[in-house]
Amino acid sequence: MKKWALAFLTLSLVVVLAACGNNAKNSSNGQAAKGNASAAPQESASATPVKLRVGATAVPHAEILEHIKPALAAEGVDLEIKEFTDYVLPNKELAGKSLDVNFFQHQPYLDEQNKQLGTNLVSVAGVHIEPFGAYSHKIKSIDELPDGATVAIPNDATNGGRALLLLAKNGLITLKDGAGITATKADIAENPKNLKFKELDAAMLPRQLDEVDLALINTNYALEANLVPTKDALFIEDKDSPYTNILVARPDNKDSDAIQKLVKALTSEDVKKFIEDKYKGAVVPAF
Repeated sequence: MKKWALAFLTLSLVVVLAACGNNAKNSSNGQAAKGNASAAPQESASATPVKLRVGATAVPHAEILEHIKPALAAEGVDLEIKEFTDYVLPNKELAGKSLDVNFFQHQPYLDEQNKQLGTNLVSVAGVHIEPFGAYSHKIKSIDELPDGATVAIPNDATNGGRALLLLAKNGLITLKDGAGITATKADIAENPKNLKFKELDAAMLPRQLDEVDLALINTNYALEANLVPTKDALFIEDKDSPYTNILVARPDNKDSDAIQKLVKALTSEDVKKFIEDKYKGAVVPAF
């Protein structure tokens, strides 16, 4: 009888200990599960960065974007920069949603492109001004420009008009009353030097400097050709030029969090200092 009681007591003790062990294990597993459950939202919070595809011309636009890329990465925006050598494709690709935003143009050009392409792309921020200038490999002063000289200007409506306005401002031609930013050769009222105009794609103009007497060149293409606008231009737009380069998006995404973070970065004091230090007056902050 004593042996039976001892055996029963031993068996009961084993059952109790096993139950305690299972409870401890279940408690531990429960805590782990709870810990894993609480960890899941943390993983979600640090999800893959939002990719933002930006189209830009190389100088200075892509350089400015590269400068702010690390800061945007820290804010959860992966900036993917696609460089273009022309002024037409970036708007077509933005409208077609191959890009999320682009950075290369001014408002008059965007307005003209929207008309031509039937798009409704919109400006979301003004970033900088690139004063437009006149360059030559053949003369050192505008006073040396000969009669009958060949002058190359951009062949797109707004930049061609911009070139004619700058020539008129410097006394080389006179434009008809009312001729504005979309002025063409047909708007020339007086041409005392009988200048001959050669209209070319804007990107081609620096390569034509040995072939023409004078070329009116957008600053981004001048910089790519290692021209220093503040030193090499025979004359240049004032710093109060209305042609501010803008960041452009579509109406459906212009207010997105990623684009607003890009706007904040592009109009920061850091970018202002970067522009002033790197381009030394050839590019001027517009904010």
